[in-house]
Parts: sequence; C-alpha cells; structure tokens
Amino acid sequence: MTASANSGDHILITGGAGFIGANLASHLLAASNARVTVLDNLSRPGSEANLAWLQSQALAGRFRFIRADVRSIPVIRQAATGACEIYHLVNHCGESAGSQSEFDVHVNGTLNVLDAARRSPLRPPVMYVSTAKVYEPMASNMLRPEGSRFVPVEPGFRGIPERAGTEADSPYVCWKGLADRQFLEYGRAHEVPVISLRCDTVAGPRQFENEGHGWVAHLVYSILAGKPVTVYGSGLQVRDILHVSDVVQALLAARDFRAVTAGEAYNVGGGPSHTASVLEMIQWIERTCHRQVSVHHAAPRAGDRAFYMADASAFRTLTGWSPRRSLQQTIRDIAAFWHAMRGQVHIPVRHSIRLEHRGLRHAA
Repeated sequence: MTASANSGDHILITGGAGFIGANLASHLLAASNARVTVLDNLSRPGSEANLAWLQSQALAGRFRFIRADVRSIPVIRQAATGACEIYHLVNHCGESAGSQSEFDVHVNGTLNVLDAARRSPLRPPVMYVSTAKVYEPMASNMLRPEGSRFVPVEPGFRGIPERAGTEADSPYVCWKGLADRQFLEYGRAHEVPVISLRCDTVAGPRQFENEGHGWVAHLVYSILAGKPVTVYGSGLQVRDILHVSDVVQALLAARDFRAVTAGEAYNVGGGPSHTASVLEMIQWIERTCHRQVSVHHAAPRAGDRAFYMADASAFRTLTGWSPRRSLQQTIRDIAAFWHAMRGQVHIPVRHSIRLEHRGLRHAA
C-alpha cells in the first residue's frame, strides 16, 4: 500500500516530529506529491533530531514546520486551513502523570483539532492513534503461565475485541480514554469523518522516548550498550508489538477506506505472531543482535497488566490491512537505527524502561 495523496494536497500531522509522526511524514514525502505540515512543540526526546531528518528530505517546498502545540486554538485552526487529511498523533511528555498539562494536551488538544476540522469547508478526515491501554486488564483466572509467557486459558483465544470493557488505571489512561471517546462522539455529532486506531506496543526506528513509551527500543539500546536490565515481576507479561511502518500503513488504510471505517475505533495489532513476553523479547534481542545481557529480577509492581493481544479482525476485514514486518525485523531496524545514531544524538539508555508504566526498567 502506498500513499495516494495527489499533487497539491495538503496534509497536517500534529505531533509530526514524534516517533510515529516522523515515520508517517517521511513516508508521505517519499510516496506522494502532497504538501506535509508538521505541527509539534518539540518537547519529546529526539523530536528535534526527527525534525532535522524530515527537513533533509523536503523537496520543492513540500514540507512546512510549525512549532506550537495543540492547546493553541488559533494556530491549530490556521494550520488546518486547506488540509485534506489530518493525523492527530500528539502525546503528552514532560510533566508528572495527572497534571493539568497532560489533561489539556490529550483532551482539550484533541477537541481543538476536531473543531478545526469541523470549521474547515473541506471537512478533512481525522485519523487518531489511541491506545490499547483503555481496555480493562484480563483477570488472573483467565491466564496461566506456560514456558516464558502467560497464555489465555480460553482455547482459541483471538484477542481483546473493540467491544471489551474499558478501565482507567492511571491518569494517562484516563485522559487518553476520554480523548478517544470524545474523538468518536464529536465526529458523529458534527459529521467529521474520524477514525481511531487503538495500538499496544509500537516499535521501530526514530524512537527516543523513555519511561512508559518505547520499552522494546530501550531494551535493544540497553543490550547493545552492554547495560544490565531489571525485570519487575516474572517477565511473563505479554504485549502485542507492531513495527511503526505497519502502523503507518494502518493509518493510510483507515484514510483510504474511510467510507466504511469513519466514526469508529479499531484495534490494530499483529495477533499471536506479533506477541512476545518481556523474557521472550530479551531472548529475541540477544539472538538477533548477537549479544548477551545480565538480567536482574525484582518484585512486581502494582498495576502491571499480564497479557494483551489485539483482535484486529474488524479492521483487517474492512481494509485488508495486515502487518508485514516480523518481530525480528523490528529488532533489526531498531538496532540499525541505534548504530547509525551513535555519536550524533544521545539515546538515553540509562533512563528507566517501563512496561505499561510499570513492570520493566533498565537498571540505572
């Protein structure tokens, strides 16, 4: 699948200097003739490096950067003027969880983007990357340990469906869940074509974040740098992991099939072949990168979810999308990025790595 934007089309990406945003912007610049506007406040680690990378690719004046954030209503409205597509990829970074800033970015910022789309005579589709963390955790009696991972007790378990119950177990999840719900309800009320994609772990090149984001990349960086890692709990916790390029293709598929996808939230995941536990991921990285790592275990942290796998059948049926990159390819691409950026941009391998805000941390 390739970007189908035409010459003269204008595409706005909020958070476009972030991990997913930069990969999407690069793809659109390479695979279409569209003009791409990136709006970003450059608060996330590595965003300035990603911006420089995008600017190096810009041809014939097709790339524009606006340094601002989604809380600025006049700037958002101006940036959306003439946009035929909007990708809302902003994620809060910087202050403590539960802050007013976090709420404003996720909830009010999303509302500002939607309002700008509604005011536009083009009524552009708005694609949003939400989170699978909105779903309530699977109960312990629904799982059992098997080898190096937890597995569902239910035979033939296909993954968590969109109709599953939701639960906010942290301020971040609360605000993201509220933004997700607001996004859909606003679109229906004001006839703005909106599509929300709920992803779990997204990994790949151009990922600099630490803390609750980018745990796979930081495992790769840590192991390549010869740093020990500490696993909190058993390490059997399982996540659904996608290469960022497959998420980019999912966003484009949502756009291309918006006649049938608009107005809904969809799980985007890889299913059994794209799941891995913390321990399995460490083993995969060791084999792929030909390195050994010292692993230390510590007591589990409250709130760490034991298992997540998406049932993405609804989105696959409507769009034909499916992930093309294996977990091994994802690891290889992260490793290649780390090697390419060494000595140029500081990748903070000494910071914490956490799984679902808890559960896995790089040893300081």
